[in-house]
Amino acid sequence: MQDKVTFEYAIIRLVPRVEREEFFNIGVILFSKRKKFLGVKFKVDENKLNAFSCELDLDAINSYLKSWELISKGDASGGAIAQFELSDRFRWLAASRSTIIQSSKTHSGLTDNPELELQSIFKKHVLVAD
Repeated sequence: MQDKVTFEYAIIRLVPRVEREEFFNIGVILFSKRKKFLGVKFKVDENKLNAFSCELDLDAINSYLKSWELISKGDASGGAIAQFELSDRFRWLAASRSTIIQSSKTHSGLTDNPELELQSIFKKHVLVAD
């Protein structure tokens, strides 16, 4: 039996009209300190977005989320946050926000493969209706 390690994750939510507090899940952030893993996976369903609000720009939302991906990878083009330690980048990405892109509270679990765990959580919580 392989050794399992702890991980933390948060669901990325799109809140098209913050004042209404309605949202739908668009991604996952997953962090494992022992495996030195931080990953972000997202997909914005354009049909869901239009059902909530036709006023939002899908390209702008995807661009913002791609910057989260750069930050998770520690890519210099992700800005100053991307240069933080792995755990600090996760905390920044999963921090509470009042913008249209928000994160859930963090959850934890055990895994032997953080990348597969990220894919599994993404499928379960984001692609559930696809």
